[in-house]
Amino acid sequence: MSRPVIQLSGYAALIFITSALVLVVEIVAARLIAPFVGVSLYSWTAIIGVVLAGLSLGNWVGGVWADRGATQRTAGVVLLFASLSVFSVLLILPQLAQHLQTVPLSLASLSLLLTGALFFVPAALLGVLTPLLITLSLQLSDRTGHIIGMLHALAALGSILGTFVTGFWLVQWIGSRDIIIATGIVLFVLSLPLLRKPATIGAALMALLFGGLGLSLYGYENPCDRESGYFCLRVVDASHEAPFGEARGLVLDHLLHGSNHREHPQLILAPYLHLIDELAAWQTGQDEGRSYFFAGGGAYTLPRALHDRDPKAHIVVAEIDPTVTKLAVDELYVDTNPFEVRHTDARVALQQDPAGKYDVIVGDVFHDIAIPYHLVTAEFSELVSQRLKPDGIYLMNVVDTYPNPLLVKAKMKTLASVFDDVQVWMDGPPDGQPRVTYVISARNTGPELPFIYEAKRGLNRIWGQATQGLMAQGTAMAEVPLITDDLAPVERLMTKLFLGDSGR
Repeated sequence: MSRPVIQLSGYAALIFITSALVLVVEIVAARLIAPFVGVSLYSWTAIIGVVLAGLSLGNWVGGVWADRGATQRTAGVVLLFASLSVFSVLLILPQLAQHLQTVPLSLASLSLLLTGALFFVPAALLGVLTPLLITLSLQLSDRTGHIIGMLHALAALGSILGTFVTGFWLVQWIGSRDIIIATGIVLFVLSLPLLRKPATIGAALMALLFGGLGLSLYGYENPCDRESGYFCLRVVDASHEAPFGEARGLVLDHLLHGSNHREHPQLILAPYLHLIDELAAWQTGQDEGRSYFFAGGGAYTLPRALHDRDPKAHIVVAEIDPTVTKLAVDELYVDTNPFEVRHTDARVALQQDPAGKYDVIVGDVFHDIAIPYHLVTAEFSELVSQRLKPDGIYLMNVVDTYPNPLLVKAKMKTLASVFDDVQVWMDGPPDGQPRVTYVISARNTGPELPFIYEAKRGLNRIWGQATQGLMAQGTAMAEVPLITDDLAPVERLMTKLFLGDSGR
């Protein structure tokens, strides 16, 4: 094999690998910033926009540099700096995130600032390589079209490989911190054959050990106990929430998603979960052997409490993330043997059931201040209505602002298109806190619901119906959209949470 062919093959391999690493970094970026700003349309928009901006600048610089006589040693230097910039992510992240948490910025602004500071430079440096290496490759062959087409195809294939491998395997098996370290090492190793001179290689090795790998090992520590394809999961001590004894809570990304008491499963610490449990019992008359469907498992707080109170209850839990279930079993005092757990999407799981199967359906699928669109639409509401018994009840929580919660109003309007009786509940005025967790109940018949509801078990709490008050103030119901599979503008309805500091 001739030397030009070997060089051309090497450039092609570099383009393929570095293109894959760009997507590795892009996908891991979402996991790295999730504990600080959550995961939403805004965070993904920030990540994709920042990476594309970096690549665009890098492509332009690389093209200009190539025309001015850049060599393969230049590409080696770029790879070396790209390696160091990737390592620096782990050094900068904890300091920058800690500082930004004290700044009164919206989640959208935080996402953009954090992503830009961490990932713009690595993306720009990696963007330099493709036009530079294509230019060097064209010097080795007169088949211009063939070379350009092949290298662009390899870049696309590398991006596809990086996407699939990271999303389906690396994050879940290796973890985001180690992926960043591995990416930095791979970039450094790729730079060595291009740097050539022993002195340059030695200097690069020292830079890696002291400026890159050494600092990154003492920088960012992965806050996740476990990482799955969906969440960064942590278990925290929640005993301070309980009036006595020991409790543990489940944190998904950066929001607490439920707390369980060790000795008393029926002691429900989260007010909104407590209310859902109370309203379900009011509707069913606390009869034994009722059937329940839970969209979302989380800490399995309600299924655990329900089974402890009624061992004859038939409980189905649709939890899309098996890691959530395993963590609940391992560390949150949960025994899932009495439940039917389906590790699939809640809508898909509910479609598998016959009509009129359930007495109670609970929707607890909010992730931070984001919610799966397809679980709030009129079509899903119709499915819920079909799967409920005639005297069944649907209960869900919605995170929104106060006093004009547009998503709550849109959800009320959507449910009212299917159910006869839709009510919104909250535990009193939020005391100046604009972010509120509401509970919505929807049914066709049943015992009359009191306007003020006092807890019948557990902690002493009082909730009230907020339906009429919300309808009478702020945006009129006629002006909010009916949420459908075709139009589910959840982020638009929750703009105040994403663009204001109340969503943090």
